[in-house]
Amino acid sequence: MFGLGTTELIIILVIVLIVFGAGKLPEIGSGIGKGIRNFKKATKEEPEKIDSPKEEMEDSDDTA
Repeated sequence: MFGLGTTELIIILVIVLIVFGAGKLPEIGSGIGKGIRNFKKATKEEPEKIDSPKEEMEDSDDTA
């Protein structure tokens, strides 16, 4: 995983514990999880069709 070994991951975890504290870790984890979930959802959805201004003007001329 990104060329990181077990020792490096443990050191990173210890630094995160020192900086944020044990109480904030569940909040950080859930925030990261929600972000990943939303990202996956957004990449799977079809992009919305965006009408160009020219098409919108033609559509409004038809209704008038």
